[in-house]
Amino acid sequence: MPFSYNKLWFKLIEHKMTKEQLRLMIKASPSTISKMGRDETVHMDVIDRICTELQCEPQDIIEYLPCQERK
Repeated sequence: MPFSYNKLWFKLIEHKMTKEQLRLMIKASPSTISKMGRDETVHMDVIDRICTELQCEPQDIIEYLPCQERK
C-alpha cells in the first residue's frame, strides 16, 4: 500500500498507549486496527477520530510511500 502508519505506532509509544486502548478510544473494530498494522487503507473517518483523540494532524500519523520505497 502507498501509506504507512508507522508514525501512528510511534505516537502511541510516546503516549504510553496500546493499540487496544486506541481502538477502544476511537470506537474502531479490531479488523480496522489490524488493517492499519498491515498498512492497508482505512476510512477517513477513522483517521479523523484518531487525530481528534490524539490532537494531531493526519501527516503526524500517516506517511506516503512512493512506489520505490514500498518494498
